Amino acid sequence: MTEMKTFRPQHFLWSVEAKVGVVRLARPERKNPLTFESYAELSQFFRSLALADDVDVVVFASNQGNFCSGGDVHDIIGPLIGRSMKDLLAFTRMTGELVKAMIACGKPIIAAVDGVCVGAGAIIAMAADMRLATPEAKTAFLFTRVGLAGCDMGACAMLPRIIGQGRAAELLYTGRTMSAAEGERWGFWNALHAADSLEEEAITLARRLADGPTFAHGMTKTQLNQEWNMGLEQAIEAEAQAQAICMQTRDFERAYKAFVAKQRPVFEGN
Repeated sequence: MTEMKTFRPQHFLWSVEAKVGVVRLARPERKNPLTFESYAELSQFFRSLALADDVDVVVFASNQGNFCSGGDVHDIIGPLIGRSMKDLLAFTRMTGELVKAMIACGKPIIAAVDGVCVGAGAIIAMAADMRLATPEAKTAFLFTRVGLAGCDMGACAMLPRIIGQGRAAELLYTGRTMSAAEGERWGFWNALHAADSLEEEAITLARRLADGPTFAHGMTKTQLNQEWNMGLEQAIEAEAQAQAICMQTRDFERAYKAFVAKQRPVFEGN
């Protein structure tokens, strides 16, 4: 197993307390853009989380009033001009790897979004399992505004499942900003909180999950993602197998004994 508490990233910030990890981008003076290096390191980081036994939930937080301004114009966009198709495809596959790593990490991820959340930043929020935001959050899938298609990093697959096909199509075609109120009404945001309480609310939710049956949470995340590609009969069978596995855990037994004793169960994730 991997101990993530001692992990020291070079291109973002990371901390762990009581099995809740907080990650945030580290360039607040530029509204926290992504670079080639931070993309790669974040992907490796989330892949490593799959083997971590000291982290049960991750909060992807904002930094100094903004979440992420997408790919850095000078460090990413400019250098891409004139590259070969082979090199461009290597880059776009690398960006998609971050979403795949977030999905495959096996831990619930909560995005806590304040301020700017655009481009790849909007994708990171989309790829989280739950999303909290401030009323000031401004989210845009602005790829068409820089001459690209809206189908970036899984957006055409994931966004319609969150907010519906028509709403996703509008945002992806126009690249316009979705207000926080729209996002909450459409189901993109689970809840809105004031800026001074956003991270506290996210960590409170994360600790609630970390105190729960974390093995079962990992199974829930797996099923939420794998069942996209299943028919209903396949999904019901997959969930039957998942529940049978969970019924072999000590946490299932702990919950039963606590119920009989009229006590609150104390889960240990095994």
